[in-house]
Amino acid sequence: MDRVAVFIDSGYLFAQGSAAISGSKKKRSSLVLDPKAAVKDLEALALRKAPGCKLLRIYWYDGALGGMRPTPDQAVLAALDNVKLRLGFVNSAGQQKGVDSLIVTDLIELARLQSISDAVLLSGDEDVRVGVQIAQNFGVRIHLLGIEPARASQSVQLIHEADTTHELSKEDVGEFLSVKPELQRASGETGVSGSTSAVSDDDERPLQRAAGAYVAELTESQIAAIEAYWKTERGVPGEHDRPLLAICRQLLNRELTRPEIRLLRSTFQKEVKIRSTRTDE
Repeated sequence: MDRVAVFIDSGYLFAQGSAAISGSKKKRSSLVLDPKAAVKDLEALALRKAPGCKLLRIYWYDGALGGMRPTPDQAVLAALDNVKLRLGFVNSAGQQKGVDSLIVTDLIELARLQSISDAVLLSGDEDVRVGVQIAQNFGVRIHLLGIEPARASQSVQLIHEADTTHELSKEDVGEFLSVKPELQRASGETGVSGSTSAVSDDDERPLQRAAGAYVAELTESQIAAIEAYWKTERGVPGEHDRPLLAICRQLLNRELTRPEIRLLRSTFQKEVKIRSTRTDE
């Protein structure tokens, strides 16, 4: 069967991709992925590595926080054409677990069923090498992708096992991965109100401006991810709620009251809906 599948270890992609574009590894929360651009570029590369083949699909492997429910960004990826999201888990230390075994299982099963003739693998972990070996025994050619400098970020044994290798440059990665710009303070004002029943006018305006400034810094893909989250959940996604609350605590130089938190979250949601409406137009 002349079909190629792509296997993406997102842990490797984010860790080594951030190092390539910025010079050092960054936390996932400080990075922005353009999922459509990533899928488009990886599909094009797969078809170049396996000429004459058709794409079966792109398997995207990631860790799930707090169970098996995808984050908003993961949900956007899962909704894209030709993409299957496969989730391991993230342990209490923030480490991604179970992903390598998912890659190995899928690689072996697709090879055994003769569903693919070629596999493009973006990973650096030696633990997937056994999957590569068994898939090759079934006749599948393995094209290993690394991120600059691949020799320093991939297992040497895995590199030796692959049929072909290819290194993504920082320019390649920069087409779909970037570092978030630092958020500017929405206001230099500080508040001293200790009210627990209402939000004072002096504090309301800075909080609303802070939420508006935060939303203004979000990319279109992040806005789309929040909208996807709202199809099944309510409120502000945790990955935005936590940093927004931290910004406003620093802005007011104190802990926020419950009414202030409600105001902040309400303003965030309102600003996202405004951004979404403008994009639709």
